[in-house]
Amino acid sequence: MLLENKVALITGSGRGIGRAIAQLFAKEGASVFLTARTEAELAATVKEITAAGGKAAFVTADLTRAGDAEKLVTAVRGKFGRVDILVNNAGHYGPVVPVEDYPLEEFDKVIAVHLRAAFLLSKLVLPEMYARKSGVILHISSISAKNAYGWGSAYAAAKAGILGLTRVMAAEASRQGVRVNAICPGPVTETVMSKELGNTLAKKLGVSPEEQLKGFLSSLLQGRGQTALEIAQAALFLCSDLSSAVVGQSLNVDGGAVFF
Repeated sequence: MLLENKVALITGSGRGIGRAIAQLFAKEGASVFLTARTEAELAATVKEITAAGGKAAFVTADLTRAGDAEKLVTAVRGKFGRVDILVNNAGHYGPVVPVEDYPLEEFDKVIAVHLRAAFLLSKLVLPEMYARKSGVILHISSISAKNAYGWGSAYAAAKAGILGLTRVMAAEASRQGVRVNAICPGPVTETVMSKELGNTLAKKLGVSPEEQLKGFLSSLLQGRGQTALEIAQAALFLCSDLSSAVVGQSLNVDGGAVFF
């Protein structure tokens, strides 16, 4: 197993991409610690993992709060002893409006849940990783960090900031045995966030959700959306020794949407 005896903390893991990552990592031998804001989703995911023979636990947390981030890391250490892998996946798209109409408080919220939370959790786990001279941090960014899409300024800014954070952290951490990388997923059409965004965009454009989705997917080379499992498989690669020489990179898992 690729992650045998590793401990992985995965945020935003009650559903969608985070849930798929937690399930796959557990199958590959990791003890997984889940967190999100919705207890029912976390409990259901942990139940599925443990029923399949995996090791999993969870706590709810609002990662826009520094205190919650600290309590989360303390809880992981209390349950599993350490953090070998951190996957910063928690996210929130925010309002679908142009810049001039974007509420400042909503902008701050999106930045906080994506970029600030990733910074806070990384800051908390890096010292122990440095002490062991080993560890992996994986940030989940987005093709929105690289391509131009209207009506999502905070999301795009947060995800682009994550790529900057990835590079700086990689520069600081690599000689201390810690690898830092990012994934830029394309449209994972099965997730709640993707469906809600698609419905909102369709309404604003005056088309059906089906037409909106078909039009967007036609711009991808593969002509289809990605699955949460496909993102999880990329995450497994980047968090395992299979990618031992991959440092400071942002891997597009997007069906051919962007090329840098």
